Amino acid sequence: MRGVVVVVVVLAAASLFMAWRRRTDGKLRAVTDRHDEPDGDVLTTSQLNAPLGERATLVQFSSAFCAPCRTTRVILDDVASRLPGVAHVDVDAEANLELVRQLDVRRTPTVLVLDECGRIRTRASGAPSRSDVVAALGQFL
Repeated sequence: MRGVVVVVVVLAAASLFMAWRRRTDGKLRAVTDRHDEPDGDVLTTSQLNAPLGERATLVQFSSAFCAPCRTTRVILDDVASRLPGVAHVDVDAEANLELVRQLDVRRTPTVLVLDECGRIRTRASGAPSRSDVVAALGQFL
């Protein structure tokens, strides 16, 4: 009987975790400024090895064997190509471990939306939808 209870508890916990994960995966959320660090939330062209967009920059941290990263890359490239002043930068997480640690990137894909100055305004862990990306960019256009 104890075995059945353990199985039921484990299945319930797994179901709750999966429901939470579906709800939060890929959702862009606002990033609060870290006032204790000067320019702690600002990325530069030298850190990204690419120029920033005139209005906004979509930064994607990805890895070689990440299937959702490919889908995210297509979405971000498409959105950036359709909106003037928006750039898309793909950062290889494995080759930029210092930046990954600095920004607390825990999984790929992680997407950051930067304003024209390079300040991180929104962030998503997981693959965001096209509509969520466009909505996040709305404040910059």
